[in-house]
Amino acid sequence: MFGENRVQEAASKWPALREDFDGIELHLIGPLQTNKAEEAVANFDIIQSVDRPKLAAKLATAMDKLGKRPDCLVQVNTGEEEQKAGISPHAVEDFVTQCREEFGLSVTGLMCIPPASDYPAPHFALLHKFANDLSLPVISMGMSADYEMACQLGATHVRVGSAIFGQRPLA
Repeated sequence: MFGENRVQEAASKWPALREDFDGIELHLIGPLQTNKAEEAVANFDIIQSVDRPKLAAKLATAMDKLGKRPDCLVQVNTGEEEQKAGISPHAVEDFVTQCREEFGLSVTGLMCIPPASDYPAPHFALLHKFANDLSLPVISMGMSADYEMACQLGATHVRVGSAIFGQRPLA
């Protein structure tokens, strides 16, 4: 199971790797622009950053066109940060329902990235509560610095790329 932050970067390297190695599951863990929805559907098995109706609609259209239906996670902006993507905590239930019923997306879980300045436990506990309330089996939360806490609070998926590969160079 591998995660990528960027659609174009994934499209340039993963098709060849998939040919050489069986069983790769590729997750889009970064923000997704609507103009890259079709490319994301074509290249990813799970899209972890569904965060607005316009994107959900574009993904649904791309899935119908390509005949491929990757699972989706709704990204929740647990800290309600203006600069960060994600659905507001008070809108989670309605948005999950909309994604499923209006757009036909297979929403299997939730994802969050807590504010860097906050202690992450309350954010992880909130996401876990939402997932339980909605009977969603996948909870993607926690990164290299806080994955142990995330696991203790119910994470099924963590993002630990920088612990394995080091920090991404600044562009």
